[in-house]
Amino acid sequence: MEPAGPGQHESPPEPSHDEPHLPAPTLWPLGFAIGIVVVLVGLVVNPEIVSPIGGAIAIVFGFLWARAATAELRGHAVVVEPERRELRETEAGEVGAALGEEAGAPPARGERFPRSRFLEGATLGLGGLIGGIVTLPVAGFAVLPPFLGQRRHEVDLGPISDFPEGSWFIATFLTDPAEGEVSRRTAFVRNNGVFNNQPSFTIISNRCAHLGCPVQANGPTGAILGKKTITEHTKNGVVKLEPVVPAGFGCPCHGGQYDTEGNRTAGPPVRALDRYAFEIRNGRLILLGTYSVSHVDGTGAQARIHKYKLAGPGEHVDGPEQWLYPLNPPHQ
Repeated sequence: MEPAGPGQHESPPEPSHDEPHLPAPTLWPLGFAIGIVVVLVGLVVNPEIVSPIGGAIAIVFGFLWARAATAELRGHAVVVEPERRELRETEAGEVGAALGEEAGAPPARGERFPRSRFLEGATLGLGGLIGGIVTLPVAGFAVLPPFLGQRRHEVDLGPISDFPEGSWFIATFLTDPAEGEVSRRTAFVRNNGVFNNQPSFTIISNRCAHLGCPVQANGPTGAILGKKTITEHTKNGVVKLEPVVPAGFGCPCHGGQYDTEGNRTAGPPVRALDRYAFEIRNGRLILLGTYSVSHVDGTGAQARIHKYKLAGPGEHVDGPEQWLYPLNPPHQ
């Protein structure tokens, strides 16, 4: 073949009919979705540990997703391997004519962010914004109230002179008189005497550690003992102190049994009975919040109490089982 002379044009190269492959799908959207799921599950299971982990996962994968989606906008061209195929001579003319007549003008130079990608990003961003606006307030109103605005209830049970040393009483009282009878509670109170120059009391909640049923004292009460019930009028309303001589405590619902220190001795409960913290102010016994107890070693003022943050009935407070339960909101 002779080379083209002056005034002659070289024939254009035959079109290769290359077709670009679409970019390979990424795992960033999947990781982002997993992070959101972990956040929502954590709101129920453990908002202080699980939810932040899910949030971190969502933030990391969301950043990687946004980074990949805006690569062309930031000037990092996506490398796409073309798909090459053999093209017969008879087809070359037809393809060239089609490209020249029907394909239209090529994209303008400098257009690095196609309109479709912009619409995709705008749609995802707007959808995420709307989802956050709708979801966050609802989740906040549903989850946050139990964790916020919780005030500590204090109950004045009366002067410590009402509690002779070594004697048990069934104390009934209101934790919040403004709420009425729904705040009525019962506790078993014993004066252990003086220990380390401080009055010592054993104050056990009557909420069963199995399912929360009211536990009863296994022993005669004031009417049988011939002792009168003491009534005190305090800022919490009427407080009744009924003498009792318990051999232990028992739950009438499912047969849970406890000794006089609240340790489980039989039945389905998973731990000892909860206890009340207390203070002595101006010679009066003041109940504070409750806390959970795994078990108690010893008795009376010399007892060693293995105490934990208040947990719900049926929940373990020690050992690996404690991690299987959701986080409890603060309450008294």
